[in-house]
Amino acid sequence: MSNIYLVKDLARLTGYSIHTVKYYLKEGLIREVSRSPETRFRYFDDSTIDKLKKIRQYRREGRSIKEIKHELL
Repeated sequence: MSNIYLVKDLARLTGYSIHTVKYYLKEGLIREVSRSPETRFRYFDDSTIDKLKKIRQYRREGRSIKEIKHELL
């Protein structure tokens, strides 16, 4: 069973800011696994943590968001 995270948890666990996590969501680099109908909170799992680590590695290599998006899809 996977762990479930909120945006703030992703930021805390990966070292990204909440703003950056939301930006990556907007750009389609990461996706929520579900959303609460009552609170509209977005939920993520362990695979999102892995993707954010890959994104960090690609950014350190100097790749653009467009290149990273192509790599992750």
